[in-house]
Order: sequence, then C-alpha cells, then structure tokens
Amino acid sequence: MQAERTHIVDAEAIATIVTKVGLGQLYDLTIARMEAVLAGGSGAPVEMKQRDGFLLETPQLGLLEWMPAVRQGATVSIKLVGYNPHNPVKNQLPTILSTLCAFDADSGHLRAVVDGTFATAVRTGAASALASRVLARPDSRVLGLVGCGAQAVTQLHALARVFPFSEVLVCDKDVRAENSFAARARMPEGLVRVAPLAEVEERADVLCTATSVGPHEGPVIRGTSLKPWVHVNTIGSDMPGKTELPLDLLRAAYVCPDHLEQARAEGDCQQLVPEEIGAPLPDLLRDPDAHRRLSPVTTVYDSTGLALQDLVMVEVFEELARELGVGHRLSVEATADDPQDPYSFLPAEVARSLAGQSGARR
Repeated sequence: MQAERTHIVDAEAIATIVTKVGLGQLYDLTIARMEAVLAGGSGAPVEMKQRDGFLLETPQLGLLEWMPAVRQGATVSIKLVGYNPHNPVKNQLPTILSTLCAFDADSGHLRAVVDGTFATAVRTGAASALASRVLARPDSRVLGLVGCGAQAVTQLHALARVFPFSEVLVCDKDVRAENSFAARARMPEGLVRVAPLAEVEERADVLCTATSVGPHEGPVIRGTSLKPWVHVNTIGSDMPGKTELPLDLLRAAYVCPDHLEQARAEGDCQQLVPEEIGAPLPDLLRDPDAHRRLSPVTTVYDSTGLALQDLVMVEVFEELARELGVGHRLSVEATADDPQDPYSFLPAEVARSLAGQSGARR
C-alpha cells in the first residue's frame, strides 16, 4: 500500500484559488463557514485550545504561537504563527507570518500544509465582518481605519461584503502606509481618503483599530468624539500589555470578545473585570435579535484571533485546492509498507546494511 501524501497548498496554489474563485466570493465563503462553526451549526462537534507560545524578546520583540483546534472525526488543525512588528521595515516581510497544518483525526496523518499568512489576514477580516453585522448599524456608511498595514486591507475588503460603504477614512503614524493604502486596497477611485485621526473618530460608523502598538503604549485613539452608535473592531491587541482602546470607551460600551479568557489575557479586555464584558461573539451569533437589543449603544468587538477560525481556513483552502487540482503532493512522513518496520521506507540495501552495524563500538 502506497503511503498517503501531504497536500502542500503554497502561495502559488493560493493565488490560483483566489484567481479562479474570486476574492469577493472567497470572503463570502469564509464568512459563511466561520459563522456556521462559531454558532455551532457546522455538523461535527468542534473545539479548540487557547493558544500558547513564546514571547521573543531578542533581537526584537515578537511572538511565536501555536493554535490548535479539532473537528471531531475529521480534522485536527494547528496554526504556527509569528508576530514580528519590525518585519516590514527590517526584513521586508509581513508583520504576521503563519503556516496551517491539517491532520486526519482518525489516523494522525498530516493531510495538508497550507500557507497561513494570507489565510490569517482573510479570516481576521471575516471575523470582524461577522461581528460588525451583528453589532453595527445596518445603515453604516463610513468606515474608519486606524492603522494602514496588511490587516487593514483585509478588514476593509471583508467589511465591504457586509456594508455598502460610501467613504473610507484612514490614518496611520506611518505616512508611507497612509499614502499607499488606497493603492493597496484597490477600491473604486475616491472611496478611500487619508484623514486626521480626529476626523476618523468623529465620522466613522464602523471603526477598526489594526495597529502594531507596543505593550503599554496604547491607546491609539482618544474615543471622546465617537458617534453614540459606533461599532469598533479592535484587531491589534494580541499580547499581554498590548491594548488599543481607552478604558473609558471600553467601560461605556458593550464589549464582545471573540474568546473571553483569551481576550482577558491578551486583548483589550485586559483592562476590564469580567462583569464589564459582554457575551462572546458565538453567543451573539446564536441570537439573531442581539443587535436589535443593543442598538444604539457603542459596541466593541475584541478580536484576538481564534484557532477555530484557522480550522475553517485550512479546511476551506484544502477543499478548494483539491477541487481545482492545485498545489503539490509530497511524501513528508516516513511511513512504510509494513507499519511495524520503521526501516521499510528505506532502500532495501540500506536496510540490510543496518544488520552489520549493530553492537557497541569499543
């Protein structure tokens, strides 16, 4: 019996998938699949473990984390993700780099390895779109983006699948990021405009903070001139001490975490006690009338990133790669015709030569 091969869905395969499926359709599919998983309507039971990893302090501040999840009877997924805010300037690499692995839940076979860098950006935007659809006013027309990096691009594209924005106001401490955002966003001419932070805060119906602010360096907005009904997606808080929103804003708002324990450890919810935090997003997704009861109060979605979201992404890209016949298949695991013979994958002459190498050398 030939050993099963691992499906490698690399950057070239991802590009082909997006080209053939369409970027908008990919966001729609991701949002729908993610809603089904988070709301508990995806069939087989799913669960995840809270992420863990290493805080890297030298040569510069960063993180390396692993995020496991399982769809019982089908897939165990693990994402390995690095967060290195110095990357764009120092290494000409994205701030967030990651790899997704899918294992067969029955055999443990490494079924697929998928680029996670693009997938992470897409799923983070999709999660904000889900939260905003529940919490923001349906007639929201002005999007504000504080932070103009890669995550801001996918926030815009995912949210634009849910709201017909007439204006997108952006700002960033990095003038180059501000000035290049419209080109990177590839939206209709005139939709995106660089604006002072004060104007972004005053005019946004939906506001996203997607910054690389350092620990204990926040907040990144003042929060004193927001519309009473504004919905805020806070994206950049993802490690202890790192927060984007002022405490007064959080205490005045209905705060919805993606995952309570994780948000209290690494998100903007670090600043709050449990009694000041609302229901997590999965609970609100199961209650279709939740946004009507909350309107018109200020709402916040504390997005720290979930392993269940990564499970969705690895399954989606593995499925699309298989349907479209893209990617590569490699024999990664040293499996064999005889599962009890660890050498049977080796050439016969090499395996035979082992017999003459036994015994201790003196």
